[in-house]
Amino acid sequence: MYSSSIFEGNLYDFSDQEPQRAPIGIFDSGVGGLTVLRQVYRQLPNESIVYFGDTARLPYGIRSQAEILQFAREILTWLQQQRVKMVIMACNTSSALALETVRQEFSIPILGVILPGARAAVQQGKRIGVIATPATAKSNAYRQAILEIDPNVQVWQVGCPEFVPLIEQNRIHDPYTTEVARAYLEPLLQQEIDTLVHGCTHYPHLAPVLRSLLPSHVKLVDPAVHVVAACTQELDLLGLKNIHLPLPTRFAVSGCPQQFAQSGVKWLGYTPMVEEVCFTDTASQLQQDHVG
Repeated sequence: MYSSSIFEGNLYDFSDQEPQRAPIGIFDSGVGGLTVLRQVYRQLPNESIVYFGDTARLPYGIRSQAEILQFAREILTWLQQQRVKMVIMACNTSSALALETVRQEFSIPILGVILPGARAAVQQGKRIGVIATPATAKSNAYRQAILEIDPNVQVWQVGCPEFVPLIEQNRIHDPYTTEVARAYLEPLLQQEIDTLVHGCTHYPHLAPVLRSLLPSHVKLVDPAVHVVAACTQELDLLGLKNIHLPLPTRFAVSGCPQQFAQSGVKWLGYTPMVEEVCFTDTASQLQQDHVG
């Protein structure tokens, strides 16, 4: 059933006199960022959220830096038009390849997931494995961030090109996914890692599979937990934390709203109403197609 009613009117019209009520923007290539959204629900229950999934262009992990930067600029421009007060880049690939550039181009605070994840990893262990998209692994962003914090730790990275498509296709419990995960983890297990970082916000969805393949002493680090903690600190610092009741979370995607709604229900516990946003070369145009 399609409906646009809840997105009409002034539901998301925030006055300049009440910037605390403005929403936080969260974006990812797909459902991966829902791991960040769930942490916002837990740690910042009063915040309103606008969530964008760039599902028409996933997976990001095989894209070039130029493509990722262009995508991030388009999404941030759209989020700025929604009058968000802050953005969480809930995408490790974007955080690795575009964060520093867009921070200089946009006036709103933008948080990435890599530095909070790296800090948490260093606190957990000394032999750190990172599973990530090929683009994130190739960027060495986690290795650099971790070694800047503690040059005495050892870091190994593995690019995992099949994980995001499998998660987006809801094939987490498929035996094939377990075999793929086993192959990706093997070089890290050979190095006797004591800590494993989810270097993609999709990967916490795989935690049961990964846990079944890892020794019990290996700690899992979910950067989503730590980027939201950093967001909390930033909101306090800027005086932007909302003390009022939040508005319903607004979901938008660049691909199929129905598909995202069907995938999202497992992670959210409810069927989200999703709108479609279509980007052109010059601007993003909101299409009034919604799914409930």
